[in-house]
Amino acid sequence: MAVPKRKTTPSKRGMRRSHDALKAEAFQECPNCGELKRPHHMCTACGHYNGREIISPAD
Repeated sequence: MAVPKRKTTPSKRGMRRSHDALKAEAFQECPNCGELKRPHHMCTACGHYNGREIISPAD
């Protein structure tokens, strides 16, 4: 059975896990209303995407 010969140090463990951290979400300003929105997503405030109104905003 495969068993590690030496204990993995905290430094090596941390280097292995360095890519597992959560990334901060990206936001852009909506060109129509100025609210923050996710890139390549419809604006939830005004319902616009790519310069067109996709849905009418819920007031």
